[in-house]
Amino acid sequence: MGDKITTISVIGAGFMGRGIIEKSALYGYNLNIFDINPEGLDDFINDVKKKTDKKKIKMDIKLFSSISEAVKNTHLIIEAIPEKLELKRKIFSEIDKSAPPNAIITTNSSSIPISKLEDVVERKDKVMNLHFYNLFTMPMADIMRGTHTSEETFQKVKNWVESIEITPLEVKKECYGFVFNRIWRAIKKDCLKIWAGGYADIETVDKAWNIFCQYFIKNQYGPFKFMDQIGLDVIYDIEMSYFKNSGLSDDKPPEALKKMVDRGELGFKTGKGFYNYKTK
Repeated sequence: MGDKITTISVIGAGFMGRGIIEKSALYGYNLNIFDINPEGLDDFINDVKKKTDKKKIKMDIKLFSSISEAVKNTHLIIEAIPEKLELKRKIFSEIDKSAPPNAIITTNSSSIPISKLEDVVERKDKVMNLHFYNLFTMPMADIMRGTHTSEETFQKVKNWVESIEITPLEVKKECYGFVFNRIWRAIKKDCLKIWAGGYADIETVDKAWNIFCQYFIKNQYGPFKFMDQIGLDVIYDIEMSYFKNSGLSDDKPPEALKKMVDRGELGFKTGKGFYNYKTK
């Protein structure tokens, strides 16, 4: 098969797998599908075909009874099975033995880094993490290299993600939880502590979150731009207050932030922080 990605194999057609299938089909990619429990998949596939036919999108979608057949003629394989390491390792090995030599194998895992899977395949340069969120309501995907992933593989997957109008979130080095899942973990961790400790009821927490998010959206702020607006000296002092209260090393602000403060890079008020606000 050629190098251009035109056919996608999705292994596992649960909630996430179906989202990947539908989104890919709506952008004209051919789909090969395998799931250990195919019940209801025919109806799902027919629904997808109706949507593509209505939009006059030319694509082909097939359901296979084995992994080996589903990956025989493909360019990109997305494993979307349950979050069980040994099962993923078994499936990765099976895929590697049956897929074309140039096919890229990815995992949609929300927590397992590709480095824990790559040793069971021969094509170590052609494997990586490709973690989607909800493809229609949260159009973003974490993309992360393994220890041997080639730049060609990474760029191909990144370009494909962009081709279906999903924003790739590049993880520069291996990180448990990737990008947004790690951010979300920090949020939910303290929400649960506030609730379990009886500090506030759940409605109050959700109300605060909704008001905060509306403000973020209105002003097009992300966490780093918001910190710049507050002032990084203030941010550092706040984080030190938490650290002194808990005594936990995990609460200590990073040395890199202290160095920015020492250099006078305090954010919007000095013209430079995480972002540069100085006009040329």
